[in-house]
Amino acid sequence: MPKTPTQTSISLSDDWKDEWPYHVQEPWDISTDFPFPRVLEYEVDEGTWMRLDVHPTSGEIVFDLLGYPFCSPRAHPIMLGVPSDGDPQFSPDGEQLAFRSDAILGVDNIWVIPWQGCHTAAIRPNPDLDQSDATLRLASEVLDALAFQTEDEALLLKGSKETPERKQRRLFREGRSQAQRVTNETFRTVTDARFHPSGKSVIASKWYVSSRSIPAGEGWLFDLPRTGDIVQEGAGKRVISRTLPAGWSAERYGDQQIGNEQFIWKDENTLIYAKRTTQEASGVFSYSADIHSGTYAILSRNLITGETETLVSEFPGGASRPELSRDGSTLAFVRRVRDKEALVLMNLRSGTLRNIWYGLTYDATSISAPMGTYPSFAFTPKDDGIIIWAAGKLWRIPITENTGGEKIAGGEPTVIPFKAKIEKRLAETLREPTDLSKTEMAERQRVYAFKELTVDDYGENVLFQAAGVTYLQEVGSSSPPVRVPVLDASATYYSPSFVPNAPNKVLHSKWSETNFTTFELADLSTGTVYDLSSTLPLGRYISPVLCGCASTERKIAFIRVSGDTLTGNIVETRNAGIIVGDISLPSAGHAYFENTPITIRNLKHIPSNIELGDVSLLRLQFIDGSRRLLVEDVGRAFTIDLAGGTNQFGKYNEETLVTAKSGSEVVVSPNVLVPRLDGAPVGVQHAAFLDYYQVYYVEGKNIGNGPLKSKPGDASPGIKRVSVDGGHDIAWSRDGKKLFWLLGPYLHYIEVSSLTTKAEVIPTFQEIAVDYDSEVIRLKADSLSAAIARSDEDLENFDVLAIVNASLLTFETGHFGGDYIPSGIVISKAGVIVKAGSMDEIDVPSGAHVIDAAGGLLIPGYIDVHAHWAGFTVQHPTKSWEMEAFLAYGVTTLHNPSSDNRDGYHERFLVESGKMIGPRIYHTGNIIYGGSEYGIHQDIVNLREARSALLRIKAEGGPSSFSYKNYALPSRASRQRLLLAARNLSMLAVPEGGMNYDWDLTYIIDGMATIEHAIPIPVLYDDVLTLYAESGTATTPTHIVNYGGVMGEQLVWATEDVVNDPKLRRLTRHDRLQGISESTSRPKDSFALFNTSASVAKMVKRGAWANIGAHGEAPLGFMYHSEMQFTLAGGLDEYEVLRAATRDGALSLGLFGSIGSLSTGKLADMVLYPEGIDFDHFQNLAPSKDLRYVIKGGRVFDASTMAEEWPVKGRKQVLPVLNAD
Repeated sequence: MPKTPTQTSISLSDDWKDEWPYHVQEPWDISTDFPFPRVLEYEVDEGTWMRLDVHPTSGEIVFDLLGYPFCSPRAHPIMLGVPSDGDPQFSPDGEQLAFRSDAILGVDNIWVIPWQGCHTAAIRPNPDLDQSDATLRLASEVLDALAFQTEDEALLLKGSKETPERKQRRLFREGRSQAQRVTNETFRTVTDARFHPSGKSVIASKWYVSSRSIPAGEGWLFDLPRTGDIVQEGAGKRVISRTLPAGWSAERYGDQQIGNEQFIWKDENTLIYAKRTTQEASGVFSYSADIHSGTYAILSRNLITGETETLVSEFPGGASRPELSRDGSTLAFVRRVRDKEALVLMNLRSGTLRNIWYGLTYDATSISAPMGTYPSFAFTPKDDGIIIWAAGKLWRIPITENTGGEKIAGGEPTVIPFKAKIEKRLAETLREPTDLSKTEMAERQRVYAFKELTVDDYGENVLFQAAGVTYLQEVGSSSPPVRVPVLDASATYYSPSFVPNAPNKVLHSKWSETNFTTFELADLSTGTVYDLSSTLPLGRYISPVLCGCASTERKIAFIRVSGDTLTGNIVETRNAGIIVGDISLPSAGHAYFENTPITIRNLKHIPSNIELGDVSLLRLQFIDGSRRLLVEDVGRAFTIDLAGGTNQFGKYNEETLVTAKSGSEVVVSPNVLVPRLDGAPVGVQHAAFLDYYQVYYVEGKNIGNGPLKSKPGDASPGIKRVSVDGGHDIAWSRDGKKLFWLLGPYLHYIEVSSLTTKAEVIPTFQEIAVDYDSEVIRLKADSLSAAIARSDEDLENFDVLAIVNASLLTFETGHFGGDYIPSGIVISKAGVIVKAGSMDEIDVPSGAHVIDAAGGLLIPGYIDVHAHWAGFTVQHPTKSWEMEAFLAYGVTTLHNPSSDNRDGYHERFLVESGKMIGPRIYHTGNIIYGGSEYGIHQDIVNLREARSALLRIKAEGGPSSFSYKNYALPSRASRQRLLLAARNLSMLAVPEGGMNYDWDLTYIIDGMATIEHAIPIPVLYDDVLTLYAESGTATTPTHIVNYGGVMGEQLVWATEDVVNDPKLRRLTRHDRLQGISESTSRPKDSFALFNTSASVAKMVKRGAWANIGAHGEAPLGFMYHSEMQFTLAGGLDEYEVLRAATRDGALSLGLFGSIGSLSTGKLADMVLYPEGIDFDHFQNLAPSKDLRYVIKGGRVFDASTMAEEWPVKGRKQVLPVLNAD
């Protein structure tokens, strides 16, 4: 094989500094600081993804099963307890066993224990064990500890802190009494250790995540400590680095998402390992890889010379999970061969390849697989066989030698039977019920998420937007906020600002789906409103501001933005940037009247370096009169010298005032520039920035040349944290004396003078209550108007809707026999179901609006448990085609497990206040993220952080906020802290599955409500199936974006003519359809989703809840029904899939008291199918997406056009122009 020089990444990695973790974890023990009141015991003779090793002399097999190591041939556990343990590996002399464990802090590290045989390692009585003296001695210590188990665990559950004596007994019971730590990582995880031939050190995979959660492996060497040695945090030596793409500098080393893994020793100086070579050059991990061409290759590197050799290339079928024969002559590995997975032998002298067995389970090379692309396996002590896991069993593959001395297949593989007893301690599954009806049926509802905070000259009043309405609030007053006068009360308004040096005047933006942005100037003292739009070009504008000039002649500045998700890229998409112009304010006594336009003159585009990709934090202010423009952008504040004019290149001089390394918002006090006699600025007086969700203040004199930072031990000098639980929309009073910020409906503020005189200052806060008429009130008003218009004589039931002659599936009982009513009726009043049952038993109220279903199937509205969309990021409060599309396909409830604390709930309140139509929106807010993404990363190093993280979500959504999502948090301690905090806030956890099999199991064990996405091993066996079903954790498999193979969306795009679907062309953006017109043909065995679907069906048959979640994949709404089809494919029947889409989704999210069935007292969310399409027609769910009506809260829409059917027949919301045809 050709050899290549040492990769340049070795030197580059030495120049790169790992700045994570950001905060230091406080002490925590996952076994004792979190309650596990349940015990689950069962026996299995098959298992999932069992990694193993074979003792080098005795031939004993140690394998991991459901997070425990077991020893065969009797399959008894050698470790138990709360920690997740796996990756067992013997030392060369067989006297030690290394393993991975998340013991204590919950971060995967490498540990070792001494090894004297299976019998000695036993931690539970077993009559079959050989009773040697050593066994008797150890067994007596274990038995003594077992005698106290009930008492010790009861004390722990009562909150009694574990004593040293109780801890020692627990460690004996768990088999950890002699465990010695080898690595000490608190953020990066370490797995898959292999002993050096000397037995004095181990090589292991250390995993790094970038801003993306995809882990990239590196080879690290760790010395084995002596007994009693303390291993320093971060100890070890990098020996195999990541390779950087061409042109990348050392600073970008941490961004490389492709690394090295599965290290084994070829000799004392040479490592063999696997690498995802096909994506290394880009530095970016991609899903849906071509497993038949291959993604992984196997390489070797001499650590002395640095020479690297490709032993097995990725083509064809890939090559991973290398294992070496005892004599070092033969490399074994796995690869894909057509529709089979092969065990392959390669003679290292000749290079000859032999596929010796095709009975393996599919590998995981198509995904990121920190648990291994295939479970580890091993040669027998005499090299006469390979012991390997496949299809849920342990197998012995006989090996012999040919006449040339090369190893070949030696006979038929045989199963090595085992029977293992699982003994799992489980937490209570956290699923606090949420009563939606209490909020949704109230006549008045509150807005909790405010945005676009701005402050007047002296910090006496603030402006903010709440669900498309501009409000004024007096600071420190208990009086309610005042709605700013407007020209059109039915329109939405945004981007408010005070007019400096003009008391009681407010400038803000008005949004129209046809006219886009216009500006209005409101005089609060008189109620007069002026239109500034007569000369304003058509366009989308944000952040309009006026200068604080002394006269009525003022400068105006605002930002023009281009197209976006909701308003399209068709109309007015060019010339984005800052625009400046002139206006004349109405003077006192001037004969201006309401509706009199104010002309904007001399409009001029100002070239600048503003970031237009994310305009949610972009703000403008004039300073020094109108000479300069202060721009506050993402992570940066700078000025534009307008008075100085442009240079020879047509650019204005820009001066950066302050930056923040990881901060999102950066704001400086408006008195930022104090001119000296020579005209030069003095500089920034005060600044504040938002870093990791917390608000920090810094005095101008402490702002140096570098970016602001809050990291402990590396923080900028003089910074002070001023927020308690966090905040957003930081703003200064114009005089620079007060600093303000928002957190939900709470306005926080602080006097700057106190920050320079006191060591610690607690901010003042006031709650602001903004409410609106609920949908119940609007529905009543509309239905009463409709009844009067029809000249109905009986108005008693004007708000009653009756759907008659329907084929009902109520999903009240969860069993088809109890739920199906062939000829049924559902009656709702004011958006709530009052009766549901047989036509023979229920009369239609007089005066009700009646819809004859004519035998069509009527079911509860669909619940998309895992939905994503992008519209909430749009800063114009516009109507949403996304929400309309979801609703048009019967989705009446959305749950988004990755949204935005502020803007996600802002969108919800736009829907609920009647500004646009859409499903009920619920979400997790921002994910609680372990990846190295500055804006959203959270460490959760203590319980205070856990509570603050959840309060930041809860504050913005109020009672509508009931879930959170931990995403790739590497420490189980952090995840447990969140679960404890959630119990007191009635919230539930919906974690990201994230392609980490071992972490997924801990999510179930620790009591999380669901796992979002499938467990990355598509085919699950009794061990995992039973745990899942018995735990109470629900599954949301998202076959559409399935792990383990090509994603389901590609199959839909390849087989459905979505681009020409008439309904989709009416309701969605055509460019989104065009973008998915073409798909690559792939064999069915590339789609592991069908194996996932089969595993889901098995779980459901055992009693687990499965949910339908379409991941927001295009086309929105349409894909929900494709997800149902994929769920059906695994073996569920049509009723069970529809139950998953309704009842089970509601149960999983704790919402079944309000939605999920056609039951009295529940919200009237329903889907009605066309005439004659009853349940008998739902063979293969074929007609599921062809709806007649969708009903949300009793309001009826024609599902084909989204025109309202009742109570306001024919009404249809207007959307921006989205398509050019």
